[in-house]
Amino acid sequence: MITVIASIHVKPGHLSRFMDIFKANVTLVMAENGCMEYYPAVDLETGLPVQEMDENAVTVIEKWENLDALLNHLGAPHMLSYRERVKDMVEKVVVKVLRPA
Repeated sequence: MITVIASIHVKPGHLSRFMDIFKANVTLVMAENGCMEYYPAVDLETGLPVQEMDENAVTVIEKWENLDALLNHLGAPHMLSYRERVKDMVEKVVVKVLRPA
């Protein structure tokens, strides 16, 4: 199993529209072979002194059976369409692909 943490930085004023497009794609991603978990999350204000808040960041938590499943996901037609639809709303994407230690 591998875990993916994707940090998507959305341009100010575009978060709501971005989330609508993202959420509409979740069902298609969850139906992909090898997808175990896939959901967006946003910062929750906790008051913890080590927490860094970003109101324009969406963190995507993903779990895949293996690297091949992840690579197939990246090339899936619905992902290509999703990326095209959000490209003008996104400032930066940072991805971490992790394995259990």
